[in-house]
Amino acid sequence: MASRAENEESRLDEAARAGWLYYVAGNTQDEIARKLGVSRPSAQRLVSLAVSEKLIKVRLDHPIARCMEIGHELKQRYNLKACEVVPSDREAPNSIAGLAQAGAHEIEKYLKSNHPKIIAIGTGRALRACVEQMPPLDCPQHRIVSLLGNMMSDGSASPFNAVVRLADRVKARHFPMPLPVFARSVEELALIHDQEPVRNILDLCKQADVTFVGVGSMDDQAPLLEDGFVTREDMRALNRAGAVGEITSWAFDENGKLIDGLLNDRVASAPIVANAANPVFGIAAGESKVAAISAALRGGLINALITNELTAERLISD
Repeated sequence: MASRAENEESRLDEAARAGWLYYVAGNTQDEIARKLGVSRPSAQRLVSLAVSEKLIKVRLDHPIARCMEIGHELKQRYNLKACEVVPSDREAPNSIAGLAQAGAHEIEKYLKSNHPKIIAIGTGRALRACVEQMPPLDCPQHRIVSLLGNMMSDGSASPFNAVVRLADRVKARHFPMPLPVFARSVEELALIHDQEPVRNILDLCKQADVTFVGVGSMDDQAPLLEDGFVTREDMRALNRAGAVGEITSWAFDENGKLIDGLLNDRVASAPIVANAANPVFGIAAGESKVAAISAALRGGLINALITNELTAERLISD
């Protein structure tokens, strides 16, 4: 259970966001309510709290102000549907604790909808950490679908699969993809995708109201390599072809264009679509991922972003 101090800090964070949206970004209170997922009276109270706590002076006097400014700049530059920048721990720049809390908050906003939603989820450490931050909910009206296979190369379940864990926490119907990450051949991939249960899952992915994915690097610390999904020779071949990042195992170049051939011919994940109509949140941070995140933004592979301050600063200077 959160302590009183933690609750107070969270309340001031929300007030700071509301104050920035109102006094700096020029949002109406109705717009603030929608963006923060609160009622209009709550939005009014948060703006008032920002003033009464002296968070608002000539500028927003709160550590999150710089994060919101960078987030606003990234949103404008890449025409994003949403951008959340969380403060960085300068002594632990690769920490995903802040990302997990922000990601969980965003997922929760969709789950609290009374209207049925299809929520598509990738896999990875950041997304699994988001799920661990989720409060228990009762959401039988929603469907949670996996974008990629949940099997390791030896047939065991992936330790970073988020769909089953999330569905268990929020009591929603879930659709895991019982497949390996890569098929052994193009022919096997066609056979796998022709199975009725897999076709149904792929159709649900196409219909998703919102999608949450991680963004992976393509270096010696790449999750695909560390977790044994690809060999070092595979990684070198992808690098020679220009790969700088991957999303749900689809490798892409510095312009966010999918790599032709190689492992992309055997990816069993749902197809990745550039410039999707509905929100596709990338949740990632860290120096090693700057090139991958930048490319994904440039190519429209993600149209919403949750990252940290240090990474965001690198992205706007890119």
